[in-house]
Amino acid sequence: MMSTTNYLKTALLLGLLTGLILLLGGVLGGRGGVMIAFVFAALMNFGSYWFSDKIVLRMYRAQAVTPQQAPRLHAIVDRLVARAGLPKPAVYLIPEAAPNAFATGRNPQHAAVAVTQGMLQAMDEEEVEGVIAHELAHVQNRDILIASVAATIAGAVSMLAHLAQWGALFGGMGGRHDERGGNPLVLLLTALLAPIAALIIQMAISRSREYAADATGARIAGSPHGLARALEKLGALNQRVPMQQGDPATSHLFIVAPLSGGALLQLFSTHPPLQERIRRLRGY
Repeated sequence: MMSTTNYLKTALLLGLLTGLILLLGGVLGGRGGVMIAFVFAALMNFGSYWFSDKIVLRMYRAQAVTPQQAPRLHAIVDRLVARAGLPKPAVYLIPEAAPNAFATGRNPQHAAVAVTQGMLQAMDEEEVEGVIAHELAHVQNRDILIASVAATIAGAVSMLAHLAQWGALFGGMGGRHDERGGNPLVLLLTALLAPIAALIIQMAISRSREYAADATGARIAGSPHGLARALEKLGALNQRVPMQQGDPATSHLFIVAPLSGGALLQLFSTHPPLQERIRRLRGY
């Protein structure tokens, strides 16, 4: 059963991100916009619980693979779920040269693990095992739901923020500001700040999740060395071969941040520093 702490985290995340959607609705359309945003948020919350995994997998064009299509990958998953005492998740392959992986789903009975083609090509057996063990740790720790919900709702916040940006460019949405919203300056500020607020909410939860998944993954794999080496490779390779698809709102799902960048992007990264993760793993 999901722990009380994770229930509280999920409720907090949904509440804060839903509040951002309501705020954007109010800025775009006043009181009427809040009501429309409320209905939209309710649908998003329902949809993100039941369908967020499918949405994210489709976003990255992930394809389910059978043991006949990906025998090496399935053999690794089979070994690790036996050690962890978990149901076997669905296994997906992402057509991307950038090495990376993520887990998604609402619970261990409805989970999926997705890896890129680049990861399978760049990693040896022990390294792939370390990465998959990390993703299964997210499943075992029951935090894949909160990650998938965050990706879906943060994406909706970004979409509404873009709409607010267009509204600001065209001088507001029209009508009286107190009745229907539309102040161009408020629209512009909201469009700029709402995605940052959504990212900060994701950061607050995601960073601690990664450290816990590294520790649990090392125990599932039976050794921290494969995961530590994989993180070193992933950090170097993702700088040279960034992801070609996806959305920043989903970056917290991956084992390492899929978008490379400078100091500012690192400051707002949903992942803790790779060197610190590697140092902790080496210390186990």
